[in-house]
Amino acid sequence: MTAELQPEPVCVAALYRFAPIKDREAVRARLLDLCGDEVRGTLLVAYEGINGTIAGPGAAVARVVDGVRALPGFDRLELKYSTAEAMPFHRMKVRLKAEIVTMGVTDIDPVEGVGAYVSPQDWNALIADPDTIVIDTRNDYEVEVGVFEGAVQPNTRTFREFPDWFREHGRALLDRPNPPKVAMYCTGGIRCEKATAFLKNEGVEQVFHLEGGILKYLETIPEPESLWRGDCFVFDERVAVGHGLKEGDHSLCRGCRMPVSPEARRSPHYVEGVCCDRCHDARTDEQREGYAERQKQMEIAARLGIDHVGATPKRGD
Repeated sequence: MTAELQPEPVCVAALYRFAPIKDREAVRARLLDLCGDEVRGTLLVAYEGINGTIAGPGAAVARVVDGVRALPGFDRLELKYSTAEAMPFHRMKVRLKAEIVTMGVTDIDPVEGVGAYVSPQDWNALIADPDTIVIDTRNDYEVEVGVFEGAVQPNTRTFREFPDWFREHGRALLDRPNPPKVAMYCTGGIRCEKATAFLKNEGVEQVFHLEGGILKYLETIPEPESLWRGDCFVFDERVAVGHGLKEGDHSLCRGCRMPVSPEARRSPHYVEGVCCDRCHDARTDEQREGYAERQKQMEIAARLGIDHVGATPKRGD
């Protein structure tokens, strides 16, 4: 009897690079051409660089990555590969943006003014140093899924709130006779990299960030040596990944696009495809009926083996 061939896992590539782009429209057209019909995901193009996550067959994803690296200034692309059991995106989008990660501060230089990179191999020693303050630059809902223990949590709803948080609260953490080192981290490295440029522009001198972000750390550091606790929220249908970038056990609420843990799925307020504890009381009966109908159509499409684009609100930065 011939063994049944197993489908190849989907290749997922998270990438970004701060590098100046003069003609965003030309770059957008080039990226769409490279992606073709095989690659899905989202790529953001701004004058300051490129950021995004794409997925598809390995050879097709490699073609896109090689094309991005061929752009002037993008040879040192920050890149992390992982896999997914199924395609984690519904379509391919290449968007023109003012910033590739939205902070809303115009007088910083994320290319030349960035802080010091720290490799995953050196990260544990840095954050274990009592003279280091560790700051998580992610948002409140991401923190619920996993953290570096002991990190300061700004509990921002979007990255745009980070500058105000630092000016109102974060700066006080550094008010010591001997100013501490500041180590910052985020999912893939882009937010903490930009945050270091912001802090340096605010006059903070000893600023460091985790190169490649949490994803590179989880990919690189063996679990017995890891200081990470929990999983890492990712902005696609995998929802969260753990050590070795294996898919975690969180699901996504289709009502609010927030992560839902196995424990939270046991809540009487959780309805698959409709709502969770966070959004149950914030949605009208009409909205929940609409979500329930969408879930029904998605289940029918899954049984028929066809794609269904579940048009749900997208989380911001």
